[in-house]
Amino acid sequence: MVLINNLKDAILKTKYTIFLLVSALVLILDQATKLYIDRTMELYSSIVVIRDFFAITYVRNKGAAFSFLSESAYRLPVLTLISVIAIIAILVFFRKLRPDQKFTAFCLSLIFAGALGNLIDRVRLGEVIDFLLVHWHDHFWPAFNVADSAICVGVFLLVIDMFIEEKRLRRLKGK
Repeated sequence: MVLINNLKDAILKTKYTIFLLVSALVLILDQATKLYIDRTMELYSSIVVIRDFFAITYVRNKGAAFSFLSESAYRLPVLTLISVIAIIAILVFFRKLRPDQKFTAFCLSLIFAGALGNLIDRVRLGEVIDFLLVHWHDHFWPAFNVADSAICVGVFLLVIDMFIEEKRLRRLKGK
């Protein structure tokens, strides 16, 4: 029994397990929420959650962030290629992580799952389903989704992690 518990603890502590669990959870949440919105709401309909601040609003984005490239004839192949390159780069970088870089693994898994979630939409629908709309009265932030949130949080945390890692490396060199 002790051997099984030790094995279970070892598996749950690996960077690969973190990557698989977090990526799977984020991807499932992203795709499930998009599917739910698509099946239960009419396009451009909105449900106010917090007046003058937050609404669930069903929109589709043909472009990238802030509808970048949405009117370009090359948008779909370009955005698909960028997503595939990003996903491959994340996987390559991930493999090079040290076993102790679990937080970095967590950050990369958020970014990976977000990129994959939006790529699935682009391949399946030719556009991305967005539904989270934050605004202050009449000042609106572009609508986004779980995948976009995962990418933003993952990048933000990765930047923090990079500063911490840099300090750690400087400390090690100083010794």
